[in-house]
Amino acid sequence: MRHTGVVSEPSDLGAYLRARRESLRPGDVGLVDNGRRRTPGLRREEVAALAGVSIDYLTRLEQGRDSNPSASVLAALASALRLGDGERTHMAKLAALGQSREMCPEATPLADDISPGVRHLLDVLDSTPAFVVGGIGDVVAWNAAWERLVAPLGMRDDARVNLARYVFTHAAARTVYADWDAAADEQVARLRAAEPRWREEPAFTVLLEELLTVDEFASRWSTHPVAEKRRGEKQLQHPEVGELRVAYEVMLLADDEQQLVTWRAADDVSAERLTALLHDTRPVSPAQLSVVVNR
Repeated sequence: MRHTGVVSEPSDLGAYLRARRESLRPGDVGLVDNGRRRTPGLRREEVAALAGVSIDYLTRLEQGRDSNPSASVLAALASALRLGDGERTHMAKLAALGQSREMCPEATPLADDISPGVRHLLDVLDSTPAFVVGGIGDVVAWNAAWERLVAPLGMRDDARVNLARYVFTHAAARTVYADWDAAADEQVARLRAAEPRWREEPAFTVLLEELLTVDEFASRWSTHPVAEKRRGEKQLQHPEVGELRVAYEVMLLADDEQQLVTWRAADDVSAERLTALLHDTRPVSPAQLSVVVNR
């Protein structure tokens, strides 16, 4: 087992259970909130009662002194904590790692390329901006349309494009994303979901150490979000064509947790602006026209 510079938590499952408990309000689970709480979220006794387990047992789980909960206990805790499908899956992975890490598949090295078939698909998409993102947010391939769209945003400034690094460390990101908080939440959730598999991968270690120096990342990381959106919309402020509303779709590929992501215009105005950008049919301004005429 390789040793990394990131200090592991005493119990991944325990830390996750506590973070989920502290993220809930009494009203979220049908309890009365009297407003007098010294710690955030639900109390241990409240979650224990909802799950039908003892307070002592929940305490041992959260503190990492018990790492072998039964499937029925995990299901009860998932229901008590109001976990969604993705969060339940993540909790099950953490429990499996805690119970028998040697039986879990070892992570293969992060892939930095794609199959010829996926490359062909990217090229066929042509005027639809599309890219392939790897397990820890590295963009490993893209088509010309996506590069034309994002290069002015600074996403191609680094030789190794990483979406999380861009969102949290690039000076332009807060201007580019109209809802920067949503973009930040999305990237943290992606990395938290990837951590059980890639935590000992050197590239993941380096990325995490860098991002944990950013307060906005560190505070989100501590809450253990893992729910990822597979489709939706985002609003970008593009320096060349102005506001763009794009709808994205995320498709899982067979190759080592890679995802194919497509962006398309979400409204007519954005469609016109995106077409103008990709085909360079933007109107020439009077200032630009003057330069051309006087050459």
